[in-house]
Amino acid sequence: MTANNVVCFGEILWDVLPTGKQPGGAPCNVAVHLRQLGVPARLISRVGDDELGTELLDFIRSKGLSTAYVQGDQHQQTGVVAVNVDDTHEVSYDIVGPVAWDYVQPEPALDAAVEQADMFVFGSLAARSPITRATLYRLLEHARFRVFDVNLRPPHYTREVVEYLLSKAELVKMNHHELAEIMSWVGPKTDLPMAMQALAARFHLRAVCVTCGADGALLWTNGQLYQAPGLRVEVQDTIGSGDAFLAALLKGWQQGQESGECLRFACAAGALVATQAGATPSFTDADVRGLLAGPASP
Repeated sequence: MTANNVVCFGEILWDVLPTGKQPGGAPCNVAVHLRQLGVPARLISRVGDDELGTELLDFIRSKGLSTAYVQGDQHQQTGVVAVNVDDTHEVSYDIVGPVAWDYVQPEPALDAAVEQADMFVFGSLAARSPITRATLYRLLEHARFRVFDVNLRPPHYTREVVEYLLSKAELVKMNHHELAEIMSWVGPKTDLPMAMQALAARFHLRAVCVTCGADGALLWTNGQLYQAPGLRVEVQDTIGSGDAFLAALLKGWQQGQESGECLRFACAAGALVATQAGATPSFTDADVRGLLAGPASP
């Protein structure tokens, strides 16, 4: 089956690590990983009219992505995030603001791109500012299938906004810490599977996916729970692992793969990215399947 078009909306920025800067931002990372997996993807974002913005545009093009929907801003700087990787398994972020991606403007061309896409991917971070949030809310009304990559980054979200985005989604992906926080708002404390079912019921979701780091991931859809174990790899850092996971999950979903297979493939993609530094190392579908298959027999 031919892969269909996905539009990713939100932040594009530089992750500043002790070893230097790396292109990042979850929507950008997801778009790059989709493209590497053979899925046509587009990014809606905004960069400053500065050297860092020019470098990000060059990066996007180098990954085979169009810059047609990445706006320029003459007044705001390109986004920057200070990344703390002292704990390779639990990365933390200091996100500068306001920056260019806080000012994504509505345009008829963006409406059309989202209307034509089979999936629209968005997160909570880009909704921190009124202007970009208003643009996101407008685009949600044009989307065919909405994928909410929760991605909570304190203090850049509110319960009100997160619950609104949940109410608009068909498929939601989050980690187990984020699920615990959201369930503390909306329901009694319970185990992961019950919490996933409760969240799906409350917000009328078609699917809820929860990642658990090295312990793998769970997917609740069509009244069934699927679980995939984590793959044991030597971790460089986990930056971008969740984004690769989501890209791989969406590829499988689009192609109508069995849900358990989708989840296993997604876990392998996330693990593969964790073996390399930075959010968007190069890899292919075959590389992911090779990791999933394990070492060849002698």
